[in-house]
Amino acid sequence: MSKLKAKILVVDDNAGIRATLKLLLPARFSEVEIISSPKELMNKLQMFRPNVVLLDMNFEADINTGNEGLYWLSEIKRHYAEVEVVLFTAYANISLAVEGMKRGAFDFIVKPWQNEKLFEVLEAACQKHENVPPAKQESAVSQMLWGESASMKALHQMVEKIAPTEASVLITGENGTGKDVLANEIHRLSSRSGKEMVSVDLGSIPETLFESELFGHVKGAFTDAHTEHKGKLEEANGTTLFLDEIGNIPIHLQAKLLRVLQNRSITKVGDTKAIPLDIRLICATNKDLPQMVSEGTFREDLYYRINTVTLHLPPLRERTDEIASLVPYFIEQFALKYHREVKGIAENALSLLENCQWRGNIRELKNRIEKAVILSEGELIQATNLQITDSELKDDAVCTTQGESLQDAEERIIRQAMKKYNGNLSLVAKSLNISRPTLYSRLKKYGI
Repeated sequence: MSKLKAKILVVDDNAGIRATLKLLLPARFSEVEIISSPKELMNKLQMFRPNVVLLDMNFEADINTGNEGLYWLSEIKRHYAEVEVVLFTAYANISLAVEGMKRGAFDFIVKPWQNEKLFEVLEAACQKHENVPPAKQESAVSQMLWGESASMKALHQMVEKIAPTEASVLITGENGTGKDVLANEIHRLSSRSGKEMVSVDLGSIPETLFESELFGHVKGAFTDAHTEHKGKLEEANGTTLFLDEIGNIPIHLQAKLLRVLQNRSITKVGDTKAIPLDIRLICATNKDLPQMVSEGTFREDLYYRINTVTLHLPPLRERTDEIASLVPYFIEQFALKYHREVKGIAENALSLLENCQWRGNIRELKNRIEKAVILSEGELIQATNLQITDSELKDDAVCTTQGESLQDAEERIIRQAMKKYNGNLSLVAKSLNISRPTLYSRLKKYGI
């Protein structure tokens, strides 16, 4: 097999591993450099300019930022963003390697490694920028996936009615339910879709910067205001403004926002000139705004101004039918991002997901699939890849995370319930949400 014209830099403090890789890698790559300490890393990067760094996760280095591998990964990506990093890790540190991939690593190799697997990953990392169009290097923008539940069908119909209008919209729902995705969908269906929606996470802006970030400021308006700054409201002129976590806006700034919405004009901090404003407003919150109004922490007049239409996104636990359509979408997204061959999910693994409590809603499901795609070794995500614990499941759910069959899991759950309720069949059947005749047949089947 011909060599790939590429530069590989290995960073590992194990002399045996360095000696082995010094023999292996030059057979497949045109230039290979190997160093024993990350203290040499930044200088070597500047001099050698590798395509890929194979980076060990742990060293003897005196780094006080937690895991050394993650620290040096961050340093490489900060100074040389175009260099791909493959993490070299022991099996016990896989969770750290997964975190590393979320921070920008291309992939990880577990020690002891298989040579062909090592070559395959390093070659894919070298060829990434040659073979993958720039638009495909990042995962696709999230899209609204409508489920079949009555609540989501009704929501879908409402969105199609109000999206083309100029009505202000308030989206409510728990964290992670996809309020930002719904806002994007409303904007996409509106007459303003030709211009990108401007989004502001009000929960992440320090209170001291609220006025400047929202309304902008002129040069010299306050200390360190060395240049004029355009606020988010002005940036949204002619398009949709999405104010996420509207419940976080301080009470003393609510009056100013209300005036902007009423007058359709803004005045920058330190200025007297009014700027006409043409926006379509969408807000979102996980807070109980009516309760905040009654407590005096949210202005009643502002509340009515922002919610001409209120849309509520139910939590994922109330629309578990959507999981079957969300999972393939996330798998495709992350298989592309992490260069995995994952194409689907095993039936018992999907059943497991449908029986979780999902306190973090769709965001939690997305993160779970991301991690499972990274950990998966084949074309199907298995139950073990999900790493779901009993505490994350519904009380009556069947857990098969340790590879047991559904029948074995069912038997275990029934035995647990019989023990918990001291053999009271009525209570056992009720707790398992099955009829007494069904329970009798299961008891006979498993010899309980």
